[in-house]
Amino acid sequence: MAALNVSVVAADREVWSGEASQIVAKTVEGEIGILGGHEPILALLAQGEVRVTTASGEKIAVDAEGGFLSVDHDTVTIVAGKAALVA
Repeated sequence: MAALNVSVVAADREVWSGEASQIVAKTVEGEIGILGGHEPILALLAQGEVRVTTASGEKIAVDAEGGFLSVDHDTVTIVAGKAALVA
C-alpha cells in the first residue's frame, strides 16, 4: 500500500506534516478513512479530531475546527480554521 504524504495546516501555521499509512477525519457528512490509493476527494471538515497513523505506526491526533480535507494522488491536505496537536 502506498504511503500518504500528509500536511495539516491551520489558518496561521503548519501543525503537522509527514508520511502516513492512514488518516481518519470527521467531515460534515460523517467520519472518513483515507488509505493509500484513495480516490480524489474534497470534503468539508466538521469540528473534531483528525487521527493520523504515521508510516512508522505512531498515532497523532489533531483537534481541528472548520476547513476542508483534500486527497489527490496519495497527497492529503487538511486545512482548518483552527487546529492544534492533542497531547
